[in-house]
Amino acid sequence: MVDAIDRALVHALQLDGRAPYSRIGEVLGVSTQTVARRFNRLRAEAGLRVIGLPDPQLAGRSQWLLRLTAVPHAAQDLAGALSRRSDTSWIKLASGGTEIVSIVHTTQSDGNALLLHDIPRTAGITSVSAHYLLHLYVGGPTAWRGRAKSLTPAQESALRRPRLPEGEVKVVLNAGDRKLLAGLGVDGRATHAELAVRTGWSAATVARRMEELQGTGAIYFDVDVDPGALGFTTSAMLWLSVPPAHLDAVGRALAGHDELGFVAATTGRTNLVAQAICASPNALHTYLTERVGAIEHITAIETVPVLRTVKAAAPFAPGLVGLPV
Repeated sequence: MVDAIDRALVHALQLDGRAPYSRIGEVLGVSTQTVARRFNRLRAEAGLRVIGLPDPQLAGRSQWLLRLTAVPHAAQDLAGALSRRSDTSWIKLASGGTEIVSIVHTTQSDGNALLLHDIPRTAGITSVSAHYLLHLYVGGPTAWRGRAKSLTPAQESALRRPRLPEGEVKVVLNAGDRKLLAGLGVDGRATHAELAVRTGWSAATVARRMEELQGTGAIYFDVDVDPGALGFTTSAMLWLSVPPAHLDAVGRALAGHDELGFVAATTGRTNLVAQAICASPNALHTYLTERVGAIEHITAIETVPVLRTVKAAAPFAPGLVGLPV
């Protein structure tokens, strides 16, 4: 059973995924041993993971939201196959198990292989649409507000990492950084010594480079955890149509909703997509009718229930198959 300390720990990790247990314990008012024990229990029981990820623009990555429909017997196998690819993340089975939604990370050098070549030849697919992510309002470095409500402003301030003044350090990712990110994509809390083995650097070099990358925002840390363990059992993808002149205003309004874990402007027939995460079907209904319904300029909305998350944040390692929404 998740309690207030567990929730505070998740919030603390969202602010600084690499914060030492001792520092988290000091801010939360509990022992270092309690923090370590809670972290290990949540990792075993709720899929808690800290993942280090690069800023997509700095890493030369484009992000697409891929939406596939497939015959029922093929959809789950296809989702599993996609989860084993290094260029995918956030793979979800939706719409009764016949729809797959995934984020695909592409670069100019890979020729958008998954989008252009691999998917059209896969049997069992009945439709494919790819939506280029133009702007993230919630997602990436911007945490889901629904799980970041447990700490006081003073506690948040004590845990939030300081940023270097803009322009003070110009970061260009190199081959060593890619090895570093590969390690952080598996375990964002890997020690400097463990990361030194992966990169071939000294532990001191790893520590110095991590300070630069984190301080400039070149890398950030995301937290994977089963929302169901936190009491959120109902999820849905929302595909919205908004006139372009009002797109940014609607996106910003949605970004202030605790119920949304992801909000992005995209290309395509619909131009704004969000993921709602609620405590129950009734709570989702209330959210849609009372909060989303109150926002002007949304001309159409399609609500697609999410059944299961097949793969979560990390695009660098195989996903965790079978996580709830």
